[in-house]
This record gives sequence, C-alpha cells and structure tokens, in this order.
Amino acid sequence: MSEVTAVPIRPLARFSVLKLWVALALLLAAAAALAWIGTRPLQRTTTATGLQYQVLKAGQGPTATVQDVVVFHYDGTLANGEPFDSSRTRNEPEIRPPVGMIPGFVEALQLTQAGGRYRFWVPPHLGYGPGRVPPGAPFTDRDTLVFEVEVLQLIPGAAQAWQMQQMQQQMQQMQQMQGGGPEGAAPPAGAPPQGAAPPAEGAGRGRGGR
Repeated sequence: MSEVTAVPIRPLARFSVLKLWVALALLLAAAAALAWIGTRPLQRTTTATGLQYQVLKAGQGPTATVQDVVVFHYDGTLANGEPFDSSRTRNEPEIRPPVGMIPGFVEALQLTQAGGRYRFWVPPHLGYGPGRVPPGAPFTDRDTLVFEVEVLQLIPGAAQAWQMQQMQQQMQQMQQMQGGGPEGAAPPAGAPPQGAAPPAEGAGRGRGGR
C-alpha cells in the first residue's frame, strides 16, 4: 500500500492578502469609472426650475442670451417618443431670440452654444399650463415635452433688430389687409439673416413655443 505524501500549502502572508484586496478594490473602481463614462451621454442635468437636459454635442463660443438671435433646428416629441413638430421636417430653421415661447424652451435656448446639439425635457409647469394648450395640439397640460435642438448659428446682440423686423412685418401685413401699404420694404439694418420664414410658430406654441 503506497503512502500519499501530503504537500503542505503555505498560507498567504498578511501583506500578500492586503495587496490582493487593494488590487480588487482598484479593479472595481476602474469598472465603475468605465460604466459611468459609458452612461454619461444618458445622464441628465436638472436646473433649479426643473428643466432637464443632455449635451449631445458640445458647442463653442458664448452661451445664448435674450439679447442674441439663435438660428436652430429642433425636433419636438412627447415623452414616449411620439413626434409632434419638427423644423427639420419643414426644412425651416428657427431664427429668433430666446423670448416669447414657453418658459422651458426660453430657458433651454439660454443653455446653448453655436454648433451644439442638446436634448431638453420640459416638464408641464414649464410648458403649457391649464387652458394654454393650443387647440388640436397632440399633448395635454400634463405632458412632458422633449426637444432635441441643434444650434446652427448664434448672432450676438441681434435681438433688438429682430424685434424691429417683426414689428415692421406686422405693420406691413396690417397695411396690406387694409388695402394697400408699401410692400417689400427693406428690413432694418442689422437684422438677422432671412434663411427661413419669420420665426415660424415652432419650437413651441402648438409646437413648443408660446
């Protein structure tokens, strides 16, 4: 009968066990960091008012203010992804300062930079309150509205010229309705470019605006 010789296994030294735990902790920390980086595009930032946003592509230059004119495209959807308006579909970018729209969109535009792309979640209290939903709109005053915005251009300090242009156009329309005012008058000096219809009632109203 043969004898089985037992080979003793040397116990790990305390220092080796400590190094093993440190290595495991570092691996877990690295995995958590990679997971955070991987989900960073999906994370939302919430402002003091409750507006939420993601920066899908960082812009450059100054952030838009109410004194500026923003040239942008937007796509509006409900929280479930159902679309309700899009300037891209009309192929008409919006050209306007961040004023005269629903509060959430006014705040949203003032977080943007030229060349940037963003996604905004406008909660009901920053959108359409009771009695303010446009007739026939595909959402209610309880819906969160989601907008993806791409800023094509930022025109610093052009808001006043834009407002003057809007007033002039309104006066021309009234004169034409009354039977004859001057047509085709030139826009005021310094007015923003005319790449689209004057602030189309987009980015809100029934499509996210006023």
